[in-house]
Amino acid sequence: MLIRHAELKGGGIVDVRIERGVITAIGQLDAGDDDDEPTLDANNGLLLPGLHDHHIHVAALAASLSSVRCGPPDVTDRDTFAARLQTPGTDWLRATGYHESVAGMLDTATLDRIAPNRPVRVQHRSGRMWFFNSVALDRLLNKSPPPKGLEHDGTRYTGRLFDEDAWLQRTLGSEPPSFAQVGAMLASRGITGLTEMSPANDSFMARHFIKETGNRDLPQRAVLAGRLSLGPNDTNDRVLLGPAKLHLHEAALPTLDDAADFIRRAHEQGRGVAVHCATEVEIVFTLAAFNDAGTLAGDRIEHASIAPNSAIEDIARAGIAVVSQPHFIRERGDRYLTDVDADARQLLYRLRSFLDADVTLAGGSDAPFGGCDPWASMAAAVSRHTESGAAIGASEALTPEQALDLFLRDPTALNRYRHVTIGAPADLCLLDRSWAAARSTLSSAHVRATFIDGRMIFNRDTEGMT
Repeated sequence: MLIRHAELKGGGIVDVRIERGVITAIGQLDAGDDDDEPTLDANNGLLLPGLHDHHIHVAALAASLSSVRCGPPDVTDRDTFAARLQTPGTDWLRATGYHESVAGMLDTATLDRIAPNRPVRVQHRSGRMWFFNSVALDRLLNKSPPPKGLEHDGTRYTGRLFDEDAWLQRTLGSEPPSFAQVGAMLASRGITGLTEMSPANDSFMARHFIKETGNRDLPQRAVLAGRLSLGPNDTNDRVLLGPAKLHLHEAALPTLDDAADFIRRAHEQGRGVAVHCATEVEIVFTLAAFNDAGTLAGDRIEHASIAPNSAIEDIARAGIAVVSQPHFIRERGDRYLTDVDADARQLLYRLRSFLDADVTLAGGSDAPFGGCDPWASMAAAVSRHTESGAAIGASEALTPEQALDLFLRDPTALNRYRHVTIGAPADLCLLDRSWAAARSTLSSAHVRATFIDGRMIFNRDTEGMT
């Protein structure tokens, strides 16, 4: 394939030739000897390396597409929540995105009053908790003994399940869903790679990823984080082994020795560690654990939701990368204005402070717990505005160029950027306009085509091909 008249990042209009999935020539190129060589006129549109989502939960996102949305911004009050759960049917109802601001912390009694006649399971927005009504809870406990994470108040099970997705999947006897809809959705946004960050990922899930990438239902390249038990034998050339995931929860932290031991064991395997840090306590605890265990290239902090200056300094000194979700300022910011103290709001999802401290900073969606559009995330990183238009941490705003760079880092070495260059895989995102025009809007509507291995997996206007 020959892509003509494409703008490259940094300027310049060139032609780009792709052969056998690799970029083989860049410049002012003549037509090849092959008369059947497909040609695409980019019309001076920006040609980028395909974007990479550095933190996503693919199976959960796929499942959410067939689930009922029951949390902000779609649902913000008890009556609307109740109406969503009263969807007709007798089989399982799966609802996602719930936040306690809608109707409080759920339990079986609350859900029984709303939907008593069919099994209902509601996932908290954090992804760490499920709520069940009595019909659902009875079905599960008739199939399997209760796991440690099923809350009991001394008299009864409350219907709240914490950090037990693997138990739930086994008990339901469910196979992971097809990733075809996710793959197509990500492709339409210019995404050619992703890092799957679910802490329970194991050999079973790795086999599913290999199947889904092999049959092209998931055309994107994948990096698979997860359990310490994951190893090179669980992966292949399209599903790479990623960091070991340590998912902290402030209310139930492991001992510092156990956390440091987890880090050491991952390092002994040659793997970095990705640590979930959504609170200041969690980030301070994580830095103490790394101080005990040592650091390795590939170590990273996920979210860094609240990061004081002292933590940023320690992260920089340790050489740990940070993967942030800038779009949470827009998606959740109005709730933060209510729930987070004014002083702490300035510490939320900091961006510029990390870059100023020379911390490696990348972007991920956390989908389905956040939106999966990287361009919306870039726009939020630039504006720092909530959905209502209020500003949070305006001094943390990035330039459009810095925001784009969050999704151009190399997933196997976050301190490096990917470029359109000879010898690189032809994983590309073509916009319908120049960067000078695109940088002011940062919208996925500008994605004209997406390529993986030189194969067009998304084409907004098929008339461009010859």
